[in-house]
Amino acid sequence: MDRQTNMPLSQVLAEIVDPGLAMLPMSMDTPRARLMLLAIGRQESRFRYRRQTGNGPARGFWQFEQGGGVKGVMTHSATRGHAHRVCAERGVMWGRPNVWAALESDDLLAVCFARLLLFSDPKPLPAVGDYDAAWTLYADRTWRPGKPHRETWNGYYDEARAALGI
Repeated sequence: MDRQTNMPLSQVLAEIVDPGLAMLPMSMDTPRARLMLLAIGRQESRFRYRRQTGNGPARGFWQFEQGGGVKGVMTHSATRGHAHRVCAERGVMWGRPNVWAALESDDLLAVCFARLLLFSDPKPLPAVGDYDAAWTLYADRTWRPGKPHRETWNGYYDEARAALGI
């Protein structure tokens, strides 16, 4: 796939989310997880940019930074083993610089790391329709964007709900 695209959520589900979540334990593939993955992907990159605009430090549709989400997933006790296995399956040598670089071109690795970052949070995933809890999970506990845009969240969340039919 090109570095920059305009992917409809139906395509994201079929080509990225479905095969990516199939690489993780079945218990991680839930409607709530899919909803968060689609909403966060839209919020972070619009599923358009795999490299942060302005050549910033984030990579992949879920915009992971080497010292942030990549490090977190690779070192958290609940996700490290899954991340190591997924990297091996994707042919990515274990190490933060390698994973970070691969996220820009490997969408399956990116969705796995995004799901694992959500999994690292100790609280349950928010109920479907709880915009504020979903925002808090994304903005305050997991991704913690430097310039959060709360005003766009509900629209992307609704778009994700519609794509999932929930």
